[in-house]
Amino acid sequence: MTLVQRALVSVSDKTGIVELCQTLAALDIDILSTGGTARLLAEHDIRVTEVADYTGVPEMMDGRVKTLHPRIHAGLLGRRGMDDEVMRAHGIGPIDLLVVNLYPFEATIARPGCGFAEALENIDIGGPALLLAELKANDGGVSAATRFRLAQTAFALTARYDANVSNYLGAQNAERAPLAYPLTYTTQFKRRQTLRYGENPHQSAALYTEPAPPAGALAGARQLQGRPLSYNNLADADAALECVLALDAPACVIVKHANPSGAARGDSARAAYERAYKTDPAAAFGGIIAFNNKLDGATVRAIIERQFVEVIIAPEVAPDCGAALAARPGVRLLETGYRKAPLAALGLKRISGGLLAQDSDAGRIAGPDLKVVTRRQPAEAELADLLFAWRVVKYVKSNAIVYAKDGMTLGIGAGQMSRIYSARIAAQKAEDEKLALAGAVMASDAFFPFRDGLDVAAAAGIRAVIQPGGSVRDAEVIAAADEHEIAMVFTGMRHFLH
Repeated sequence: MTLVQRALVSVSDKTGIVELCQTLAALDIDILSTGGTARLLAEHDIRVTEVADYTGVPEMMDGRVKTLHPRIHAGLLGRRGMDDEVMRAHGIGPIDLLVVNLYPFEATIARPGCGFAEALENIDIGGPALLLAELKANDGGVSAATRFRLAQTAFALTARYDANVSNYLGAQNAERAPLAYPLTYTTQFKRRQTLRYGENPHQSAALYTEPAPPAGALAGARQLQGRPLSYNNLADADAALECVLALDAPACVIVKHANPSGAARGDSARAAYERAYKTDPAAAFGGIIAFNNKLDGATVRAIIERQFVEVIIAPEVAPDCGAALAARPGVRLLETGYRKAPLAALGLKRISGGLLAQDSDAGRIAGPDLKVVTRRQPAEAELADLLFAWRVVKYVKSNAIVYAKDGMTLGIGAGQMSRIYSARIAAQKAEDEKLALAGAVMASDAFFPFRDGLDVAAAAGIRAVIQPGGSVRDAEVIAAADEHEIAMVFTGMRHFLH
């Protein structure tokens, strides 16, 4: 144990600092402090020596320079039993405990209207240099284990702080004009959980989260019951959550292997689940079920009485859901909270030796954005279904086809190398579940390269199609739609998801 004899206290956020220093003073620990902090401590009758008096150099440059002095840094870095002689020769006493925090740079640049000069004023220079000696008093002593743990925390904090500064400065050119992407990109995630294994049992894995995940994000969800989440559980739950949040409430999405197997709106959570389940009951087995409104016990009971489910996720979970799941203690139940704003974080994907970054696919299409390209106009009910199907197809792996009617998916084709096969698979799934496609609509995440996809849809009974358009064969595809008396609209927006 290392006895603490002297502490340096220098904080911008002074919350709790008086109570801490009262405890230090009661342990007869000498306290060094800077300007505003020193004055606050003196006002509470706490013995304190100002750093300027200790170093013999006054604070200068509006407080930017105050602790950057050899008596401070040597006092922090000096090693007992090794540097005692040189410290005595220069009149430097050891500083055993350091209490600091950093200027609120991250909060400052997040404020609307924050200018460059204000951002610069909130870059902490002295703080990161001092955090290396962060310690915790324990009856006047500090263990090696505690010092090591606090060193880990200090370096993680300064790394995050410096990353925020680097990203901010790197996202502007010399004329202060914003760049779409910073010259370098550095971010930090905290390990929340070591997972049982990764995508396959021979792979190890862990869950890392942002320092403060926002409400409505999967990484910040509370697990109310169930076995520990696996790597695949988390990946599929994220896909289900993002898809269901794109739909008008109440809605339910069931995901299997990262693809929606069923999605539907309903008058209630239970009604939405019942309709989503009908799309593909076989795929729903062992799937992830997500809701975008409050989940009630009756809906939970309906789920577990019908099928095996890995994860149920909702923004709010009623108290009676726990009792409804009493017979299935292994089912994971997650509560995310309601999302207040779209998540704007960069999408990141590792490639060998590098990283791909892109902004999130936040594109939304409404009725006025659609361009009708066929002789037949979509009816009002068809238009509503087209927009519903378009929101779902965005979360289906390319090449993606979704058939839907009355706010419910009827067949989903995903991940095929040829779009016509996705169309055939979606039609086959609907047929297998005895879901009639007559009068239904079709959504395609990208343009049709040939008319064959339209021919498959027409044979199945599809009456309206939504797709991006933009193919060199658009005229051929439009002609096929007119031939089958199908209404078709172009969005001008593609939703590839790999």
